[in-house]
Amino acid sequence: MGNYEPKIVAFVCNWCSYAGADKAGMLKLNYSTDVKLIRMMCSGRVDPQFVLDAFRKGADGVMILGCHPGDCHYRSGNLKAMRRFNLLKKMMSQFGIDGRRVKIDWIAAGEAERFQKVANEMAETVENLGQLHLRGYVESEVQ
Repeated sequence: MGNYEPKIVAFVCNWCSYAGADKAGMLKLNYSTDVKLIRMMCSGRVDPQFVLDAFRKGADGVMILGCHPGDCHYRSGNLKAMRRFNLLKKMMSQFGIDGRRVKIDWIAAGEAERFQKVANEMAETVENLGQLHLRGYVESEVQ
C-alpha cells in the first residue's frame, strides 16, 4: 500500500486498558504507532457519536478498549459500552463504513502483551482495508 499509514483512534478506559497500554510501553513492547490513545474514565462513557466523529475527522479505524466484564471500576460501564457498540455496528453500514473498522475488546491493567496483540491486529486489519474515504470529512484532524 505504499506510504499509507492508517490512523487508528483507541478509546481506552483509565483503570484497565490505559494501564495495559502504559505497561506495554514500560516493557518496550512494540505496537503500531498508528494507534492513538484517548483516555476515558470508562469504556461506558464512549458515545457512538465519538466514534462517528473520529471517522469523520479522518480516522481509518477505531477501537474501544475497556475492563473485562465483571471487573469494571464502575460496575457495569463495560456492559453499557458493549450494548452501544452493537448499535454502532448496525449504524455503520448505513454510513458505508465497513464494520471491521471498529472493534471493542477487554484488556486488564496487567495485560500488556494482550494490548500489543490487539493494537497490532487492528492496525493490520485497517491497513489491509485501506484508507477510509468519507465524503466531507476534514483531512488530517486525527494526528
